[in-house]
Amino acid sequence: MTSVAQHQTIDELMPIVALPAMGVPASGRKWQLRDADTRLALTIAQQNGIDPTIARILVARGVAPDQVERYLAPSLREELPDPLVLKDMDRAAERLCVAVTNGETIGIFGDYDVDGTTAASILKLYFDEIGAASQVYLPDRITEGYGPSVQAFKQLAADGADLIVTVDCGATAHEPIEEAAADNIDIVVFDHHLMNGPPPEGATAVVNPNRPDDISGLGNLSAAGVAFMAVVALNRALRESGYFNERTEPRLLRYLDLAALGLVCDVMEIKGLTRVLVAQGLKVLGGNGNPGLIALGKQAGMKGSPSTYHMGFLIGPRINAAGRIGHARLAFELMTTDDPTRRAQLAERLHVMNAERQEIEADVQAQALRDIESNQRHADDVIVTAGEGWHAGVIGIVAGRLKEIYDRPVIVIGIEDNVGKGSGRSITGVDLGAAIGKARNDGLLLSGGGHAMAAGLSVDPSQIDIFRKFLNDALAADVSLARENRTLSLDAVIGPNAVSKSFADLVEMAGPYGPGNPEPVFALTNLRAKYTKVVGKGHLSVTLESDTGEQIRAIAFRAEGESLGQILTSGKRFHVAGKVRADDWRGGDAGQMQIGDAALAP
Repeated sequence: MTSVAQHQTIDELMPIVALPAMGVPASGRKWQLRDADTRLALTIAQQNGIDPTIARILVARGVAPDQVERYLAPSLREELPDPLVLKDMDRAAERLCVAVTNGETIGIFGDYDVDGTTAASILKLYFDEIGAASQVYLPDRITEGYGPSVQAFKQLAADGADLIVTVDCGATAHEPIEEAAADNIDIVVFDHHLMNGPPPEGATAVVNPNRPDDISGLGNLSAAGVAFMAVVALNRALRESGYFNERTEPRLLRYLDLAALGLVCDVMEIKGLTRVLVAQGLKVLGGNGNPGLIALGKQAGMKGSPSTYHMGFLIGPRINAAGRIGHARLAFELMTTDDPTRRAQLAERLHVMNAERQEIEADVQAQALRDIESNQRHADDVIVTAGEGWHAGVIGIVAGRLKEIYDRPVIVIGIEDNVGKGSGRSITGVDLGAAIGKARNDGLLLSGGGHAMAAGLSVDPSQIDIFRKFLNDALAADVSLARENRTLSLDAVIGPNAVSKSFADLVEMAGPYGPGNPEPVFALTNLRAKYTKVVGKGHLSVTLESDTGEQIRAIAFRAEGESLGQILTSGKRFHVAGKVRADDWRGGDAGQMQIGDAALAP
């Protein structure tokens, strides 16, 4: 931490918190400084000996003076609640304890995405370590779809499972669970998805922080987080039963990197317990972490200390690639095998598979763009695009990218065997899931649902045009209002000298960052581009120069030919907004500005 002189004034201590006059930003979003009490930030800076800008970042995120120390050094020992605060966790731990001590075989049914496979991996690794028999069933995304089925449960039972545990699914799987109960198969559910009604009848336990009668306050946990809480509860139950009297008790912290990966990739808000789990999981990954994740990180070119970026954009997509265009079993095996040779093979295969996924995704995106442009769909408030043979495993990713391009909700539908399967992504302020739910209830869709920002559906192709009109009629006003009110939240205006590794390291103290704890964005004002160069695929490398001659290295991703690139290459004075990064290429205390937006100075 940096020291703060006690005699300095507020003006001398605090970062600049006023924005200059500017033209329309490239993004179209109004720049807005986050609210943060200046005197409270000063108090935090002086009491804790930290940089005033970091203090302002903490205040803007609701951190009180007496919380600063714990916030900057999150401790699982202090923050982890009793797992039994989760509804039904006592019943789940008790039934699992009986299964382990009696030598029963435990079946694990998991989802095919990152959260589902990491949750399944946590349970499998734990059961293997304590000597409990277990087997895993992961469904095929394309042929089986999401969630448990009667057939899958019967297969697990036929393979010897006496008890079946579902992870990242099951909370609404009434039919298969009730049929399993009729066949005297016990089911324990570990899930986190929203529930519209009571849990399935016949389940021994349904542990879900988002079930209506759960009062734990842990609704921000993903399935991997719930699975970690489950092994904590089960481990304690086994300890109390004497199970570890003649066995070595597992070190549960070793599963934290898996839990963190699931939390990050399922886009949980980085707040409260979730933030602590992610912070500790990153430490585990950076030390003696899961060998499969480490091997995959090397394939992905991961450098430096692990971060949420590495998990969300390097490791996560490669884990997801298995479930999208192959089978999730490959990713699960990578995270659970103890064979180094097999692990290396799987890491390479997932890396290659991710490249294949990117090619498929690029092809679908190109076709979708042609459809949108040729049919003037970009003029719609909600863009609905569809095509024959578009791979169901990539349509969600494509929808997200198109949403960023057009700044409005987008639904991408792939048609196969005369059925359209769609995935949608929305913008802040537009509840896409609710609209799709209404369309389903009105008979326009075969199925559909989701939440405000993302949703899925299936539709008869003959209904797509009617569905498109329905969404545009229903959401036009919301989209218009949301786009009018777009803002870019900034944490402070900084000087050129702040673009350094040392400042980037200070900012990292308030992490890890993600939804609910956004990475700080800063403004640099009154600059010119002394030098610009196109690098990679349309990125702009820029040397910025201040009015006083100071120079700053910067990068603007995918800016060539866009409004952002036009401002940066205009030859005029401008302001930029972005994130401060260490410049690993130059080393030392060198920093770099990652430009996200720019606006011309008057």
